[in-house]
Amino acid sequence: MNNMPLLDIIIILIYLAAMVLVGFYFLRKNKNAEQFTKASGKIPGWAIGLSIYATFLSSNTFLGVPGKAFGSNWNAFVFSISMPFAAWIASKYFVPFYRKSGNISAYEHFEKRFGAWARTYTVICFLLTQLARIGSVFFGIALSLQALTGYSMSTIMIVVGICIIVYTVMGGIEAVIWTEVVQAIIKTLGALLILYLLLRGIPGGITTMIEIGKNNHKFSLGSLSPNFTESTFWVILFYGFFINLNNFGIDQNYVQRYHTATSAKEAKRSVWLCVFLYVPASLLFFIIGTSLFAFYHVHPELIESVRQQAAIEKLTGSASARDIASLAANLKPDDYGDKVLPHFMVTQLPSGVTGLIISAILSAAMSTISSGMNASATVFTEDIYKRYFHRTPNEKQKLRTLYISTIVFGLMGLSTGIAMIGVKSLLDIWWTLSGIFAGGMLGLFLLGIISKRATGHAALTATIIGVVVILWMTFSANIPARYAFLRNPLHQNMIIVIGTLIIFLMGLLLSAGKRKVSTTVINEN
Repeated sequence: MNNMPLLDIIIILIYLAAMVLVGFYFLRKNKNAEQFTKASGKIPGWAIGLSIYATFLSSNTFLGVPGKAFGSNWNAFVFSISMPFAAWIASKYFVPFYRKSGNISAYEHFEKRFGAWARTYTVICFLLTQLARIGSVFFGIALSLQALTGYSMSTIMIVVGICIIVYTVMGGIEAVIWTEVVQAIIKTLGALLILYLLLRGIPGGITTMIEIGKNNHKFSLGSLSPNFTESTFWVILFYGFFINLNNFGIDQNYVQRYHTATSAKEAKRSVWLCVFLYVPASLLFFIIGTSLFAFYHVHPELIESVRQQAAIEKLTGSASARDIASLAANLKPDDYGDKVLPHFMVTQLPSGVTGLIISAILSAAMSTISSGMNASATVFTEDIYKRYFHRTPNEKQKLRTLYISTIVFGLMGLSTGIAMIGVKSLLDIWWTLSGIFAGGMLGLFLLGIISKRATGHAALTATIIGVVVILWMTFSANIPARYAFLRNPLHQNMIIVIGTLIIFLMGLLLSAGKRKVSTTVINEN
């Protein structure tokens, strides 16, 4: 086990204790469910914008993006480029829609529009998405801290998870937002500090980094060819647009924040503030990834232990030193990209600085996890507990349900993170899971708000067709080779794009057909 300097341990413990104390501070304010879920609508737009930015900037970004840039190129940055397009639609249409409805749940209107089945379906998809998101973020925390401390990943997740659950349960959405404001600042400063230390360790600094990046095609945004079978520029652009549209439009994490704003205008401003912060921040993490590549390109001997460890993890059973060395020599940067930044922190950062960076990574993770826990508890209370178990609970019953469900979803997300131990790429696993669960939700949402003619039966049929297509696109790679023609030919990031479009377009088509039939019957009579 690595021996972490006492100064770093003190810094991390102070940070964790401070987050828990924030929960205690806001505990006294949580006298009713509205305060717990909406903060009584008294949060300024700039704080909400920083909060949304902090939720976007999770440990998936802090660790996954540099790992992706180290292993390949800047193709994934196209995801961020798509964000302003989704934000424009959200601020113009989605924010006013939710503020006018007054429903704290993003999914209650589905029942009014299409029936109970639609609300149930979207709630299930959302909760599964949150488990995938929280789990992948827990995994990201453990990945970095394991390299530093030597403790098992599961132990790290449990310790950090308890701290997150405590302050989220006690403080409600107001504690979540204000801690995220602090976390947004900490994680951004932490990233800038990492970049500075990286460039300082590269002879020639930024000039050498750019030269090495160009020579190894690290700045490529992907092919511009209309090829949807590979991770081209267009595949990531479409994927990013639909995922961001899903985030701003029907993700409870964001919709709930619209209700905490003092006005619709402030809620719109929060969306744009998030975009203006996240796009350059995500670029910063890609620069960090390329700088890591340049650093270890100049100092190849310093990365050998990471390659050895990655080789050991790939080999099953006992393996000789010769086998490990042979496999390590043939590994590609993409095979160990997620491990490089934690390794740099362990071996290159001075005492004290490591604690600050770990606190930044913790803040990146904690903001996403606490937000997801609070949103999941709100959805469970509004869409499941009040819908199926107790339609008119008093304030004490609603608060108790919110508290218990927050704890339960925190523990379930923690378990999901433990189950993810061993995945190859943190960013890839999250993108795959989010595409599966989000595709059907977004298509149904767009059908409901764009088409006035869409009926519940048409929407149900379209959703069934869309879900079948999504499942086929996701799992058809497992079809035996002799039936290879039945496999999905498109890239996996196209799942949410195709799933959304099928549900939306099929809903329009089926509704138009029913309307035509109904008109014909009326005319004949």
